[in-house]
Amino acid sequence: MMKRGVVFVLTIVCVGWVMGCSKGPNLKDGLWEITTKVEMQGMPIPFVIPEQKITQCITRKDAVPQKAEKNQDCRMVSTKVSGDSVTWTMECRTQDGAKTDSQGTVTYKGDTFDGMTSVTVTPPGQSTMKMTQLMTGRRIGECKE
Repeated sequence: MMKRGVVFVLTIVCVGWVMGCSKGPNLKDGLWEITTKVEMQGMPIPFVIPEQKITQCITRKDAVPQKAEKNQDCRMVSTKVSGDSVTWTMECRTQDGAKTDSQGTVTYKGDTFDGMTSVTVTPPGQSTMKMTQLMTGRRIGECKE
């Protein structure tokens, strides 16, 4: 009888632990405004890209705040959730043959996030360019789907 009680308690503890770990990052599903600032590395002349704002529907199931640009063929290589942080690696190719590799991480705080993406662009026949994209995000409402 004692063994059954111990097994029952251990089962409840394990199920609770698995359910707690699988709930995903601390983010509220919905429409998010994402602000990005790009820093170019290795440029002979300082290169400033104006701050950009986009909106994107973000959910716990799709928590990566980065989507493929038009005319790009992209694939998500990996995605990992650890606590409130999401990390990913994405590869893209453009129609002209340029290759883009990006690795990113964001940390969610309910209805905001902070993060960065390291991007390497290799255009055909040209030198490689490296950029760091700093991101902040805030939930602005429900998705319009």
